[in-house]
Amino acid sequence: MRKLIFSAVVGAIIIVASLYFAGLIAGSKDNRRPQSQKVVKTVFVDTVKNGTVPIVLPANGNLQAKRRVELFSEVQGVFRPGSKLFRTGQEYNKGQTLIRIDAGEYYASVQAAKSDLYNLLTSVMPDLRLDYPEIYPKWQAYLNNFDLDKTIPVLPDMTSEKEKFFITGRGIVSSYYNVRNMEQRLIKYTIIAPFNGILTDALVTEGTLVRAGQKLGDFINTGLYELEVSVSKTYGDFLKLGKKVELSTLNNTQKYTGKVTRINGRVDQNSQTIMVYIEVSGDNLKEGQYLEANLEAKEEPDAIEIDRSLLLENNQIFVVRDSVLDLIDVSPVYFSDKKVVLKNVPDGEVFVSKALTGAYAGMLVKIFDEGKSKKGKS
Repeated sequence: MRKLIFSAVVGAIIIVASLYFAGLIAGSKDNRRPQSQKVVKTVFVDTVKNGTVPIVLPANGNLQAKRRVELFSEVQGVFRPGSKLFRTGQEYNKGQTLIRIDAGEYYASVQAAKSDLYNLLTSVMPDLRLDYPEIYPKWQAYLNNFDLDKTIPVLPDMTSEKEKFFITGRGIVSSYYNVRNMEQRLIKYTIIAPFNGILTDALVTEGTLVRAGQKLGDFINTGLYELEVSVSKTYGDFLKLGKKVELSTLNNTQKYTGKVTRINGRVDQNSQTIMVYIEVSGDNLKEGQYLEANLEAKEEPDAIEIDRSLLLENNQIFVVRDSVLDLIDVSPVYFSDKKVVLKNVPDGEVFVSKALTGAYAGMLVKIFDEGKSKKGKS
């Protein structure tokens, strides 16, 4: 009985002691959390100053020679060597022979036709002298000037119906125009350079059998080029002929000045753009070279230009009022790849000039002081 009472007392003492120490441990725990420090972000700002903003349309394209000739053969024959080799990159002056096709056989046919015409004229001279002595002298003069080695002269004017009937009835007129037709075809055996330029493509070589309708090469003038660019229909009406355009290479190392010479009158149905042609010249320009153009379409009054990253999806921008961010509505009128032109922005408004991560209306901010920053660096 004593042991049972002793065990009960010891157990009660242990339970009470456990509860006491548990209370001490629970009381010693600090439930107070440290106050979080408010982080005030620094923002870059600028002041709105509305003015006239030129809207510049970026465009690009490849140069094409303004004067170019695709060389085709209208006759058949063997390509004969000339004073210069017919090779890509070969330069020719105006009037020099580009291509000479062997015309020996056809030349003999032309001479035979001339001879037939000369014989026909000779055969009618006695009749003219007897029946039409008043017109005989001019036909005799024509016969005297007839040279088989030169282009046939133009027939004398026939003033009377009797003269027309007589000359036409003897087959002289038809024979004359047959020879003229053959002479015109004989000229096509030689292709002459129409201007100073360079051969950019040569598809035949000396000794090649050239066929009628075959393409022989491309010949361009290297002094003047055109840049074909597409411009949105929205601003196509503002472009004018003769307007100056700034051009630059892809790496922006060289700049040129061109002018708008042609504007297509048709709008592309798929892209709703207009083709604009810019004329440019330069010694180091090449056909096919890639250039970028900046076309001044119009000037937008009472507007500002900012980075596109500052414009929110709902056409709003952040402004700073009493060190607190706020949102205002704006009206974008033109977007470029990096900039946007805005209207309806009040003058003197302080807006955020660099994008701020996690920004929201009502956020407490601190304006960056450039003067203090420079002093700190010094």
